[in-house]
Amino acid sequence: MKEQSISGRYRTAQILLTLGVLEFLGPVFRDSGPSHLLNPDWVGHARFHMAWTIGFWSLTGLVSLYLIWFRRPREIGNLNLAWMLQGSNVFGFWGAAALEKSYGGALLDPKHHVTILGVNENLLGFIVFTILLVGSGLYLRWGLQSHIEKEAGA
Repeated sequence: MKEQSISGRYRTAQILLTLGVLEFLGPVFRDSGPSHLLNPDWVGHARFHMAWTIGFWSLTGLVSLYLIWFRRPREIGNLNLAWMLQGSNVFGFWGAAALEKSYGGALLDPKHHVTILGVNENLLGFIVFTILLVGSGLYLRWGLQSHIEKEAGA
């Protein structure tokens, strides 16, 4: 079997990271409705912060796509930065989940959230995105960077 070229490996990394961008888009659509942004039980200031957060997610997703597909020259540093943006979101989620009792938060709102395969939709989604983040990070390091270094040293 022929070894994949550096450009093919770069494309694989782009695709993996593009899948990771979905972590920004899901909450934008899901949290723009009555469970969050339009929730009449929330005070106006909390809804303001939710709108701000939705804007941040949207723009961060767009910046990530720009770094992955359009930033020139095409360098692994751009992909690493996109990975770090995605990691900030994923680990921010896990931090909020770990600290929810300290600020009176709740990962699950039974009125608005569903379970999939017996697991809360938020939890399931971020388990998948965490696996994707770790996988894409390993691929960036061992599937792409190590081959770039090997080619540069050859």
